[in-house]
Amino acid sequence: MNTIDALKTRKSTRAYLDTPVPREKIEAVLSAARHAPSGTNAQPWQVAVVSGRQKDELSREMENLFRSGEMGEMDYQYYPLKWPEPFKSRRLACGRQLYSTLNIERKDKEKRYEQWVANYHGFGAPVLLFFFLDPVMQTGSFLDYGMFLQSIMLAAVEEGLATCSQAALGQYPELIKKRLGYPMDHILICGMALGYEDKNAPVNNYRTPREELSVFTRFFD
Repeated sequence: MNTIDALKTRKSTRAYLDTPVPREKIEAVLSAARHAPSGTNAQPWQVAVVSGRQKDELSREMENLFRSGEMGEMDYQYYPLKWPEPFKSRRLACGRQLYSTLNIERKDKEKRYEQWVANYHGFGAPVLLFFFLDPVMQTGSFLDYGMFLQSIMLAAVEEGLATCSQAALGQYPELIKKRLGYPMDHILICGMALGYEDKNAPVNNYRTPREELSVFTRFFD
C-alpha cells in the first residue's frame, strides 16, 4: 500500500476482534515508526506496550475510577476550555456521527456513559500503547510525538492492524505511571488501541468528513 492510500485508509477504529496481535507485528510497527523525524533527532518517545492480564487489570482500574466519579486529569491541557467556531461545530458533528451510528439518542445518558467506559478498554483491542515524555523536553517534542504517532498508525495499516489514538487513556496518569513503573514526573501524552478491526461492527463503518483544501490553505505566488 502506498503512503497516500494508507493516509486515506487509516481511521479511528472503535471495535476490535479479540484475536491476539503477535509480538513481531507490534515490533515491526514500532520499528518502522522509529524513523519518524524529531527536532535535533532527540527521539523523545517512550512507549509502553500493554496486553494480556496487565491490560485487563489496568483497564478495569481505569473503569473503576471513572465509575466512582473520579474523572481524572491529563498531564497537560489537551482541549480548549472554551470551544470557538469552527472547532465547536466540528467537535459536535463528530459526536453526533458516532452516537447516531450506534443508535444512541442524545437523551440516553446511560448508553452514552457505557460507550465512554469502552474507552478504558481500548474498545476491546487486545493491545494498548501508552506514550511518555521526559519532563525535561519542551513544546517542540509534542510536534515530534505527533509525527511518531501518525507513523505508528500508518505502519499499523501496512501490517493489517487497526488503531485508535485516545486522549481518554491519558486521563489517569498517576495510576498508569504507578502501574507500569514510569517516573511520576514523566508526561503521559496519550494512549492508543491496537488490534484487528471488527469489520462487522457498525461503529467502524462511518468516516468523519475532512475540510476541502481551499478551507485551510492559502497559496502565495
